[in-house]
Amino acid sequence: MIINRAEKKLTEIFRELELIRDINQEKVLRAFQDNKVGEEHFYTVSGYGHDDLGREIIDRVYAHVFNCEAAIVRNHFVSGTHAIACGFFGILRHGDRLVCVSGKPYDTLEEVIGTRGNKTSSLTGHGVIYDEISPEEIEKGIDARAKMAFIQRSRGYSLRKPLNVEDISEIIAKIKNKNPECICFVDNCYGEFTEALEPTDVGADLIAGSLIKNPGAGIVETGGYIAGRSELVRLSAERLTAPGIGAGGGAMLNQSRLILQGLFMAPGIVHEALKGAILVSQVFIDLGFNTTPLPDELRTDIIQAIILNDREKLVKFCKAVQRRSPVDSYLTPVPDRVPGYEDDVIMAAGTFIEGSTIELSADGPLREPYAAYMQGGLNYAHVKLVLKGILEEFSPNRPPS
Repeated sequence: MIINRAEKKLTEIFRELELIRDINQEKVLRAFQDNKVGEEHFYTVSGYGHDDLGREIIDRVYAHVFNCEAAIVRNHFVSGTHAIACGFFGILRHGDRLVCVSGKPYDTLEEVIGTRGNKTSSLTGHGVIYDEISPEEIEKGIDARAKMAFIQRSRGYSLRKPLNVEDISEIIAKIKNKNPECICFVDNCYGEFTEALEPTDVGADLIAGSLIKNPGAGIVETGGYIAGRSELVRLSAERLTAPGIGAGGGAMLNQSRLILQGLFMAPGIVHEALKGAILVSQVFIDLGFNTTPLPDELRTDIIQAIILNDREKLVKFCKAVQRRSPVDSYLTPVPDRVPGYEDDVIMAAGTFIEGSTIELSADGPLREPYAAYMQGGLNYAHVKLVLKGILEEFSPNRPPS
């Protein structure tokens, strides 16, 4: 009953979401048509991957969708963190200054940068100078020495508001006013197709993301992308492969059709995930919990945080999500160490593709305020079923599990 009441409150918000979905679907369709995607682009090659028509068309379609000069889209990226690291290491040199202008970055980037763990192979270990500032500190934090400004669109494991495209546009304008040569690099993970525009539409020089998040639509098996100015994409590509090879090599291993099909499906799948996240937010507000974003706030990523303020509630929440998953529903998630994270993390992810966060999952670090970060959902109906299960778990009449 509480779910039905929440849905009635959200009718107008859901209508607005449909408009964004339709804009993005038309944009993607046009990219496929204008670049003349054909059946020949689904064929695979082996070995060095020379003259791979599918690989070349994927890069062009992504560049078209993101309204930029070039893109490299590869199953060889193991994660969004890997894609971002290729951008960092491909472009930055000893003595260059990297400034994260959205506060502390996502946990898995800390070891890449060198603020945690073994620094020998990190950016700072290679002589890159690193600073963190807030968007409000750009006027004094960006100077002529800043080679790159890194902007994280999503919240990560924090409760700060994610940065929407308008926020990113304003940040980039401030940075370029202080230093026109500073490269603005946006971590676009979780954000693709949540708004009508992307960071590259408003001045970002480079963006990166994961194919097992939004743009893969739950069917792409692995990979990531980097898109933006052609010279920056070239340098990033040469970090992924080698100088002289760059984007010109690498067999796609029969993944081209899935990558193209995933991109075509992505606006609709992201819409389903956003719709589910808004419903979860509304239901938990009605139950007296704090959530972020609120149901009526602009969505710029697919992550919904529910602040539980209780360790056991967080564990129970994730167990409930796992129990209602299509895969591994019989397993029980437990908090544990996860590579790249400082705190123990509990993760519920009964997904078809390991680690896929466009599929419905929930996780959170075991630290105050014990927030559950729920994301994804290939269809709204499944989100509702999972939400119903969570409410049953939270019922005071349920016996201990």
